[in-house]
Amino acid sequence: METKFAIINELKEGSYVLIDGIPCRVVSYTKSKPGKHGAAKIRIEALGLVDERRRSIVNSSDARVEIPIIEKRGAQVISLTEDKASVMDTESYETFELDIPAEFKGKLTEGAQVLYWDLGVKIIKGIK
Repeated sequence: METKFAIINELKEGSYVLIDGIPCRVVSYTKSKPGKHGAAKIRIEALGLVDERRRSIVNSSDARVEIPIIEKRGAQVISLTEDKASVMDTESYETFELDIPAEFKGKLTEGAQVLYWDLGVKIIKGIK
């Protein structure tokens, strides 16, 4: 997965950050006042994009963090099984299998267009 670096102070709610090697979406962002001998601290609470687990980091306001570069692409469903979808990318015509998230089970049909994210792991994020 490709990443870039940013200063933790530049993050906002809704932005993405890499925590323990897992791409996450920032849910809350709190900043404490600087103390007598230290810098201000920033606490970030985030949800994993792949597993939906809650993660947090605490760092000084000038620390650098990794930001994942997320490729958002479209694909067409070729065939379905009960928990996997065989899809073809609409730009590169590459075919591969994706797990069907619980929220889309029963809603996907063959020939449907889906939006997927490539974060090192490909996941379905929406139906067009």
